[in-house]
Amino acid sequence: MENKNQSFVQNRYITPEDVQREQAAFMTQVYGWMSIALLITAVVSIYTASSEALLTMIFSNRLVFYGLLISEVLMVIGLSAAINRLSSSAATALFITYAAVNGLTMAVIFLIYTGSSIASTFFITAGTFGAMSAYGYMTKTDLSSWGNLLFMGIIGLIIASVVNIFLHSETIYWITSFVGVLIFTALTAYDTQRIKAMITLGLTPHEERKGAIIGALRLYLDFVNMFLYLLRFFGGRK
Repeated sequence: MENKNQSFVQNRYITPEDVQREQAAFMTQVYGWMSIALLITAVVSIYTASSEALLTMIFSNRLVFYGLLISEVLMVIGLSAAINRLSSSAATALFITYAAVNGLTMAVIFLIYTGSSIASTFFITAGTFGAMSAYGYMTKTDLSSWGNLLFMGIIGLIIASVVNIFLHSETIYWITSFVGVLIFTALTAYDTQRIKAMITLGLTPHEERKGAIIGALRLYLDFVNMFLYLLRFFGGRK
């Protein structure tokens, strides 16, 4: 779904104002689905953290915990790769399921950090995300050149994090935390601009829904990762 900057759709002249209205309506859908997913993750996470049975089942059994993590990765890959073949209903269901499963694994933060610091970090993340997403939406600067740099940054971040599992270096921990915040803050602006450019006039409602779902997934991942890295700085440990 690329923006072809078409002048005519179905024999109708399209003005720049028409394009802007379509983009605004599309982004409203994207933010709406992202907000629903975040709400589901939060509710599931809070409920899981309050259930001794669920906590024991998930975090006392490595097979269950890692099985959930692997299923999350597979759902993200599957949704991203198969979005054009899925129906809008299937894409929506898969996205909502992913948000719920992510809530199960994210319940661990309630075992590590205080509730008040989690809440304050969430609002800090929301403010940062909102500012960067607004920048990505409104800026006239082409941010596409950020893509390769951010991708390499994510790869480096993953490698450093895996290595530090064995090294247990506090220095590497704080470096990766700082770099992680920078990467996902920049990705928020970059992804917002890319998602805005996805809309093409004349899409069917089902095609537009699928575009909104994949866009919501990207921003959801940016938000959650930014939140988790910021929590390392602002989270008060129990």
